Amino acid sequence: MALTFAEDSADALPIYLVGSEAPETVLAGLSEEQGEWAEFNGFNGQLGQALALPNRGGALVGTGTPEARIRKRFAVGAAISGLPGATYKIANPAPEGPDADEIALGFLLSCYRFDRYRSQSAAKAKLVAPDGVDASSLETIAASESLTRDLINTPAEDMGPDALEEAVRTLAREFGADVSAVEGDDLKDQNFPLIHTVGRAAAKAPRLIEMTWGMKGPALTLVGKGVCFDTGGLNLKPGASMGLMKKDMGGAANVLGLARMIMASGMTCRLRVLIPAVENNVSGNAFRPGDIYTARNGLTVEINNTDAEGRLVLADALAYGSEAKPDLMICMATLTGAARVAVGPDIAPFFTDDDPFASALAAASSQVADPVWRLPFHEPYEAMIEPGIADLDNAPSGGMAGSITAALFLRRFADVGRFAHFDVYGWQRANAPARPKGGVGQGIRALFHALPEVLSK
Repeated sequence: MALTFAEDSADALPIYLVGSEAPETVLAGLSEEQGEWAEFNGFNGQLGQALALPNRGGALVGTGTPEARIRKRFAVGAAISGLPGATYKIANPAPEGPDADEIALGFLLSCYRFDRYRSQSAAKAKLVAPDGVDASSLETIAASESLTRDLINTPAEDMGPDALEEAVRTLAREFGADVSAVEGDDLKDQNFPLIHTVGRAAAKAPRLIEMTWGMKGPALTLVGKGVCFDTGGLNLKPGASMGLMKKDMGGAANVLGLARMIMASGMTCRLRVLIPAVENNVSGNAFRPGDIYTARNGLTVEINNTDAEGRLVLADALAYGSEAKPDLMICMATLTGAARVAVGPDIAPFFTDDDPFASALAAASSQVADPVWRLPFHEPYEAMIEPGIADLDNAPSGGMAGSITAALFLRRFADVGRFAHFDVYGWQRANAPARPKGGVGQGIRALFHALPEVLSK
């Protein structure tokens, strides 16, 4: 579906943004009839309030207080999307915020519907892009976020490794990118042993998908975990834990959303996207606890839990990506429950040794309302991922610092100067403004905003 702004016209109805701390500053400018209508309906500018005025007089939308907006981002744009069917145009700046970009993007993201399997009622309201915003950029961001959501929301029967590859090829055709894939037993022949090991028990062949775009500028490599369904393998997940595992390719979905933003905006860089796409399944040839495998870069890995498979497929992809020595490599994965315990479902934790990158990302996160939080590559925990019988342990015992030890494991394969790893959740557990229950992008808007500065250094 197209998430776009309406064309400006003389018929566009005005939206009056009203804060809750001094609503009279706006309400006093209404006609007597409109003022009485607002009073009758109890409109006082609370965050997310929306009231259509009589006789096509436009609408009032509450912007609340700064404190309320921190707790519920995008609420103003979401409220606009719920107005009665008409084309609207914001008539006044929001008192004390939010800024026009957040309102406009919140509106676009609120218009998203996942309608592949069931028709969904579209938003009836249309919005003219507010003055001063880059409408084209916001539409690009919304369309890219929509791609991420669609990919995560699609069940594994229709989004296996083969379908994920086709999604990459479709995206590549849109922007003139190149795509190749190494599939099935060819993974062994071309030295991707861990990707093959994890995916070999599934009916749909594992593969490494590679997309490249751009001929000049810094080299940027994005690596996304593409575990299209995760049963846990022989360390089988309980049913309650398996129910959401269609989202275990959320890292790949986020990377593809970010890649779309980069390509659509024409960012100057040499972009490379690597997605190890597998299903972690159970059959007679499934990999086993206690097995030891040699990764692409020569490190040996002891398998102490087959449900810690994401770091295995990423290991080969990161080692492969490192061989070209990109200027920056970013990995995104729905990797650990420990990350959710640490920061909850709404924040994307990331790991990096690159302080300027971390600072730029933190600033961008605040500006675009896309929360991220830096966690440490804590060196003393390196011993926890070294089992003794092999170079590395894919699932250290004890349950402590699970997100950190996973990040340290991945860093062993990222032989580049600048590296960042994101441990995302990729799922919105309940409806929220501009974020319906289901798949969601995390960290990619902040990255898109920060990358021009980061890549210039």
